[in-house]
Amino acid sequence: MKNLFAVVVLNILGLFLFVNKLQAQQKPDTVKVGIYITSIHDIDFKQKEYAITFWLWLKYKNKDFDFMQNLEVPQAKSVSRSFATIDSSNNQIYLLMKMQCVMKDSWRIRNFPFDKQKLRLSIENSQFDSKSLVFVADTLGKNYDPRFTLSGWTINNCVISVGIKKYETTFGDPTLTVPHSEYSSYKVVLNISRDAAGLFWKMFLGMYIAFLIAYICFYIDPDEMGSRFGLSVGALFAVIGNKYIIDSSLPESTSFTLVDTLHGLTLFFIFAIIAATSYSLRLIKTNKEIKARKFDMIAAQVSLILYVLLNIYFISQAVS
Repeated sequence: MKNLFAVVVLNILGLFLFVNKLQAQQKPDTVKVGIYITSIHDIDFKQKEYAITFWLWLKYKNKDFDFMQNLEVPQAKSVSRSFATIDSSNNQIYLLMKMQCVMKDSWRIRNFPFDKQKLRLSIENSQFDSKSLVFVADTLGKNYDPRFTLSGWTINNCVISVGIKKYETTFGDPTLTVPHSEYSSYKVVLNISRDAAGLFWKMFLGMYIAFLIAYICFYIDPDEMGSRFGLSVGALFAVIGNKYIIDSSLPESTSFTLVDTLHGLTLFFIFAIIAATSYSLRLIKTNKEIKARKFDMIAAQVSLILYVLLNIYFISQAVS
């Protein structure tokens, strides 16, 4: 009886050890990752890209991970490594690299130039999926140098996270029957906002001067109708030219942006001024000069007040 009991205990103990070993084999190894951003530059709206320089360090035990060869930076146009060192003491691999990447990104230009952007960076291991490897963020210390400044922008914060990146493909692996693969991902999101006051006036000053030129037409003597029409039409083309210049520095967008709104609003009011001038000319032709002058003064004040209020509304919406 004692022998039978001992056999049962040994079997249960063996099964328990086997299950623990199986669970240990299935549990993915962890890789501790940290980043320190030293520079962000060459933000190019037209090409939808920016350049970033950073220190990256990884701590792990499995030598097969080989991040020197298997490190992948999704969404990067180019990746270069200027420095790398490996320390394999204490039964752990410590890899430190300095990297430069040109990243592609999608810009949100609806509120340009009062826009806020998210600069995204992520890393993965190209050979080992999430069943073998998971990232853990090293949160000790800061993630970017607070002394470096991004020209024309304000850095609001830097958000670090880890997650799982899903790919609906087998990557040609015959052991996978379902087109689905998962890889651990270490993600960095840098939130920035533009210092837009100076840039706004630099871009739109010509448009506002063009509107004021058209607006002055209301104060030109009604007998000089040729001059009034000439100034208004010239202002119209000046606004169109200003819009083409601004659009040439922005990526293509199917949405209606603040730039489109302000230029469209200005074009509409200049057209309204031309229409008002035509009506004033008609009054002059019918010998109603006093009525024409009165109409010009009323139209001048109404158009100016409406134009200013609508500009304030649309700009405040973009800023907020």
